[in-house]
Amino acid sequence: MSACPVNDMSKNKKKDKPQSSTVATNRKARHLYHLEDKFEAGIELTGCEVKSLREGRASLQEAYGEVSGGEIFLVGAHISPYDQGSYANVDPIRKRRLLLHKMEINRIASKVQEKGYTVVPLRIYFTRGKAKVEIALGRGKKLYDRRADMKEREAMREIERHMKSRNR
Repeated sequence: MSACPVNDMSKNKKKDKPQSSTVATNRKARHLYHLEDKFEAGIELTGCEVKSLREGRASLQEAYGEVSGGEIFLVGAHISPYDQGSYANVDPIRKRRLLLHKMEINRIASKVQEKGYTVVPLRIYFTRGKAKVEIALGRGKKLYDRRADMKEREAMREIERHMKSRNR
Protein backbone atom coordinates (compact mmCIF):
# COMPACT_ATOMS: atom_id res chain seq x y z
CA MET A 1 0.00 0.00 0.00
CA SER A 2 1.17 3.47 -0.77
CA ALA A 3 1.35 6.07 1.93
CA CYS A 4 -1.00 8.90 1.07
CA PRO A 5 -1.07 12.03 3.14
CA VAL A 6 -4.30 12.28 5.03
CA ASN A 7 -6.32 15.45 4.62
CA ASP A 8 -6.63 16.72 8.12
CA MET A 9 -9.38 19.32 8.42
CA SER A 10 -7.78 20.80 11.50
CA LYS A 11 -4.73 21.84 9.50
CA ASN A 12 -6.76 23.84 7.00
CA LYS A 13 -6.73 27.50 7.85
CA LYS A 14 -10.19 28.87 8.41
CA LYS A 15 -10.97 32.44 7.63
CA ASP A 16 -12.14 33.91 10.89
CA LYS A 17 -14.81 36.55 10.90
CA PRO A 18 -13.36 39.93 11.79
CA GLN A 19 -13.83 40.73 15.44
CA SER A 20 -16.24 43.58 15.96
CA SER A 21 -16.57 45.21 19.33
CA THR A 22 -19.61 47.36 19.92
CA VAL A 23 -18.93 50.68 21.59
CA ALA A 24 -22.41 52.25 21.75
CA THR A 25 -25.91 51.24 20.73
CA ASN A 26 -29.10 53.17 20.16
CA ARG A 27 -31.57 50.98 22.03
CA LYS A 28 -34.54 53.28 21.46
CA ALA A 29 -34.21 53.18 17.67
CA ARG A 30 -36.07 49.89 17.25
CA HIS A 31 -38.76 51.14 19.60
CA LEU A 32 -39.32 54.49 17.87
CA TYR A 33 -38.81 53.61 14.18
CA HIS A 34 -39.74 51.04 11.57
CA LEU A 35 -36.23 50.28 10.28
CA GLU A 36 -35.90 49.37 6.62
CA ASP A 37 -32.49 49.49 4.91
CA LYS A 38 -29.29 49.16 6.94
CA PHE A 39 -25.88 50.47 5.90
CA GLU A 40 -22.38 50.24 7.33
CA ALA A 41 -20.58 53.57 7.18
CA GLY A 42 -17.13 54.66 8.17
CA ILE A 43 -16.90 57.70 10.37
CA GLU A 44 -14.41 60.55 10.10
CA LEU A 45 -12.83 61.05 13.54
CA THR A 46 -9.84 62.74 15.12
CA GLY A 47 -7.21 60.70 16.99
CA CYS A 48 -8.48 61.64 20.43
CA GLU A 49 -12.04 60.68 19.47
CA VAL A 50 -10.85 57.23 18.41
CA LYS A 51 -9.06 56.75 21.73
CA SER A 52 -12.15 57.84 23.59
CA LEU A 53 -14.27 55.39 21.56
CA ARG A 54 -11.87 52.56 22.42
CA GLU A 55 -12.57 53.34 26.07
CA GLY A 56 -16.30 52.99 25.29
CA ARG A 57 -17.21 56.59 26.00
CA ALA A 58 -19.89 57.37 23.41
CA SER A 59 -23.64 57.85 23.26
CA LEU A 60 -26.11 57.71 20.37
CA GLN A 61 -29.19 58.68 22.38
CA GLU A 62 -30.12 61.82 20.47
CA ALA A 63 -28.14 61.22 17.29
CA TYR A 64 -29.49 61.31 13.75
CA GLY A 65 -28.17 61.48 10.22
CA GLU A 66 -28.34 64.59 8.07
CA VAL A 67 -27.91 64.74 4.30
CA SER A 68 -26.37 67.94 2.97
CA GLY A 69 -24.25 68.76 -0.05
CA GLY A 70 -24.02 65.19 -1.31
CA GLU A 71 -22.64 63.97 2.04
CA ILE A 72 -24.14 62.42 5.14
CA PHE A 73 -23.29 63.69 8.60
CA LEU A 74 -23.85 62.19 12.03
CA VAL A 75 -25.36 64.91 14.21
CA GLY A 76 -25.87 64.79 17.97
CA ALA A 77 -23.67 61.78 18.73
CA HIS A 78 -21.73 62.39 21.92
CA ILE A 79 -18.11 61.17 22.08
CA SER A 80 -16.58 62.26 25.38
CA PRO A 81 -13.26 64.13 25.31
CA TYR A 82 -10.22 61.93 25.81
CA ASP A 83 -8.82 62.35 29.34
CA GLN A 84 -5.15 62.40 28.32
CA GLY A 85 -5.85 64.66 25.33
CA SER A 86 -4.92 68.30 25.33
CA TYR A 87 -5.59 70.90 22.70
CA ALA A 88 -6.47 68.13 20.24
CA ASN A 89 -9.81 67.44 21.97
CA VAL A 90 -12.74 68.66 19.91
CA ASP A 91 -16.39 69.44 20.65
CA PRO A 92 -18.02 66.21 21.91
CA ILE A 93 -21.23 66.69 19.90
CA ARG A 94 -19.85 68.08 16.64
CA LYS A 95 -21.08 66.97 13.21
CA ARG A 96 -19.08 63.99 11.92
CA ARG A 97 -18.94 63.00 8.28
CA LEU A 98 -20.01 59.46 7.41
CA LEU A 99 -18.07 57.67 4.70
CA LEU A 100 -20.29 55.84 2.21
CA HIS A 101 -20.23 55.01 -1.49
CA LYS A 102 -21.83 57.60 -3.77
CA MET A 103 -24.62 55.21 -4.80
CA GLU A 104 -25.50 54.58 -1.14
CA ILE A 105 -25.53 58.32 -0.41
CA ASN A 106 -27.83 58.96 -3.38
CA ARG A 107 -30.15 56.16 -2.32
CA ILE A 108 -30.34 57.47 1.25
CA ALA A 109 -30.77 61.09 0.08
CA SER A 110 -33.69 60.18 -2.19
CA LYS A 111 -35.43 58.30 0.63
CA VAL A 112 -34.88 61.11 3.15
CA GLN A 113 -36.51 63.60 0.76
CA GLU A 114 -39.66 61.47 0.94
CA LYS A 115 -41.91 62.39 3.81
CA GLY A 116 -41.33 60.53 7.05
CA TYR A 117 -37.90 58.94 6.46
CA THR A 118 -34.88 59.71 8.59
CA VAL A 119 -31.35 58.36 9.01
CA VAL A 120 -31.08 56.56 12.34
CA PRO A 121 -27.71 55.48 13.78
CA LEU A 122 -28.02 52.05 15.42
CA ARG A 123 -24.56 51.38 16.82
CA ILE A 124 -20.90 52.37 16.74
CA TYR A 125 -18.39 49.55 16.61
CA PHE A 126 -14.85 48.64 15.56
CA THR A 127 -14.10 46.25 12.70
CA ARG A 128 -10.47 45.48 11.84
CA GLY A 129 -9.39 48.51 13.86
CA LYS A 130 -11.69 50.94 12.01
CA ALA A 131 -14.59 52.75 13.66
CA LYS A 132 -17.88 52.07 11.87
CA VAL A 133 -21.45 53.24 12.32
CA GLU A 134 -24.45 51.10 11.44
CA ILE A 135 -27.18 53.38 10.14
CA ALA A 136 -30.67 52.58 8.93
CA LEU A 137 -33.45 54.32 7.09
CA GLY A 138 -36.31 54.61 9.52
CA ARG A 139 -39.90 55.73 9.40
CA GLY A 140 -41.27 56.96 12.72
CA LYS A 141 -43.76 54.74 14.50
CA LYS A 142 -47.07 56.13 15.63
CA LEU A 143 -48.07 55.80 19.27
CA TYR A 144 -50.50 52.97 18.53
CA ASP A 145 -47.73 51.04 16.71
CA ARG A 146 -45.52 51.30 19.78
CA ARG A 147 -48.34 50.11 22.03
CA ALA A 148 -48.99 47.14 19.75
CA ASP A 149 -45.30 46.21 19.86
CA MET A 150 -45.30 46.38 23.66
CA LYS A 151 -48.40 44.15 23.84
CA GLU A 152 -46.74 41.65 21.49
CA ARG A 153 -43.55 41.56 23.58
CA GLU A 154 -45.61 41.14 26.75
CA ALA A 155 -47.54 38.23 25.19
CA MET A 156 -44.29 36.54 24.09
CA ARG A 157 -42.86 36.87 27.61
CA GLU A 158 -46.02 35.34 29.05
CA ILE A 159 -45.83 32.41 26.62
CA GLU A 160 -42.15 31.89 27.51
CA ARG A 161 -43.03 31.86 31.23
CA HIS A 162 -45.77 29.27 30.74
CA MET A 163 -43.54 27.09 28.57
CA LYS A 164 -40.74 27.28 31.11
CA SER A 165 -43.01 26.31 34.01
CA ARG A 166 -44.63 23.54 31.94
CA ASN A 167 -41.29 21.95 31.04
CA ARG A 168 -40.27 21.57 34.70
